[in-house]
Amino acid sequence: MNPRLEKLLKLPRYQRIAICVVLLGLIAGGFHYFLYMPKQQELNNLEKKSQALQRDLQEDRKIAKNLNRYRNEYQAMQSELKMALKELPLKKEIPSLLTTVSSLAKNNGLDVLKFKPGKETPQGFYASVPVTLTIVGNYHELGQFFASVGNLSRIVNVNNLKIDKPKVSDNKTLLTVDFLATTYRFLDESEISKDIGPRQNSKRKKRG
Repeated sequence: MNPRLEKLLKLPRYQRIAICVVLLGLIAGGFHYFLYMPKQQELNNLEKKSQALQRDLQEDRKIAKNLNRYRNEYQAMQSELKMALKELPLKKEIPSLLTTVSSLAKNNGLDVLKFKPGKETPQGFYASVPVTLTIVGNYHELGQFFASVGNLSRIVNVNNLKIDKPKVSDNKTLLTVDFLATTYRFLDESEISKDIGPRQNSKRKKRG
């Protein structure tokens, strides 16, 4: 018999029991630390992944359930964009639009004394294009002109309206009207990037 084993068997009963308890504790601890804990951690990770996949699945089901609504919203947005494109001209259309405003005045019997396009002002994805006008005509002619401007397919706002005192000429009561006609146009991507750069530099200078 192995001398060590023989020596162990000759120990008192309580010592043998204590040694067995320690050995069993070491075995249990090793099992828990080297086998159980890694597997438990792996199980926890799998549960977290499973929960994340469940959330993704629920989101996908929600999107699939409302897919028709999203499509309708997208189509509505596309329609609104097309309407906006109709109302806001492109750069190349601005001269013809301004000429149209002047022609409306003349077609309604008004004399155009001043027609001065101003400087464009970028405002995000669009720019405002102002024109200062001075026109002369009677009440009816002026009313017809402003109604015609309001019926244009493009947006043209009339501001800063100033009316001089009526004057009589050839038995006609004439009014001289100064006003600012402002239309708007879309900026292309290159123009937007050019506008953003100076504004960012201006903000940096103010902060400095």
